[in-house]
Amino acid sequence: MWFLFGLIAIVATGVNLYLYATGKDYKLAMATGLSFTALTLVAHYSLVADWVRAEDWSALSDVIPIMSSALWILTVISILLNIIPVLLEFKSAKE
Repeated sequence: MWFLFGLIAIVATGVNLYLYATGKDYKLAMATGLSFTALTLVAHYSLVADWVRAEDWSALSDVIPIMSSALWILTVISILLNIIPVLLEFKSAKE
């Protein structure tokens, strides 16, 4: 499930940037991208919780160190890409 949410977040972020580049209203796409980023993190956390309940320590030790770093990096990238249009509008409004 987390993988599907992640793909939707990537697509929504791409749509967000495309809509901004074409001058259309991008705010719904931005909210969708950020929302699916959050859902990706929650779904992954649920997967980890299932592994803990099952006491699957090998899965935890194999996956969590790598995925923890990857999720941090991808979440920061998602946030930055989704707020770029807002920052650009703020900058152009200031000038």
